[in-house]
Amino acid sequence: MTARFLETPVSFDQFIEWLPESSEHRYELHWGVIVKMPKPRGKHSQIAGYIALKVGIEIERLAQPYFIPKECIVRSLDKESGYEPDVIILDAPALIDEPQWESRSILTLGKSIKVIVEVISTNWRDDYFTKLGEYEALEIPELWLVDYAAFGGRRYIGSPKQPTFTIGRLVDGEYELQQFRSGDRILSPTFPELKLTVDQVFAAGS
Repeated sequence: MTARFLETPVSFDQFIEWLPESSEHRYELHWGVIVKMPKPRGKHSQIAGYIALKVGIEIERLAQPYFIPKECIVRSLDKESGYEPDVIILDAPALIDEPQWESRSILTLGKSIKVIVEVISTNWRDDYFTKLGEYEALEIPELWLVDYAAFGGRRYIGSPKQPTFTIGRLVDGEYELQQFRSGDRILSPTFPELKLTVDQVFAAGS
């Protein structure tokens, strides 16, 4: 579960200055409030790592100018929040326009990001509601929501609830969502030749 760490609102710059260089927790800024997030462990960590591996192989196969950083912070459009995604695919040439990338691994422009991935956990409202809206506002072209344990509410993954892999494709400033479940091949607009199925992704956490 997420937990509010400091109740006093802080600016994004104050949050970055405060952020510990090493910690057993992750921290994000949600509308000026620092929130302590559990670090990915177990199945969550295995699935995130597997996705990074498979996408990384595809990037190398196609010789694309993309890469997957170890960590970074994505600043919201209103500058009041900062998020650390589970996996993120960046467009290396676009980073020339990111003023704080080299010094602090901060991303402020949606065009720098090709795909952003959130593996869903018990704090599913943050991913399905808050982060989806923030990433949409930044105009990040593609979002993956990987709900391997059907944590999300029924309005997001249907009823009866079942493990669901959702891809959001930005169209006219809004995400068009497509859901994939067991037996489906994942269809990514950014990586149309990616040979990856929902079963392979979810099995990575077993």
